[in-house]
Amino acid sequence: MLWTIISVLLVLWLLGLVANVGGAVIHVLLVLAVIAFLYNMITRRSSV
Repeated sequence: MLWTIISVLLVLWLLGLVANVGGAVIHVLLVLAVIAFLYNMITRRSSV
């Protein structure tokens, strides 16, 4: 589920970056995707 959210955020970020739509919202999407990715990596390591 988390990987789906990460991939959707990255795709939306790439579309916004290419189409020059959204301004700062594009970069917020990228930051959210990175935070979700890091959270997933941290929780996965601690459960192993």
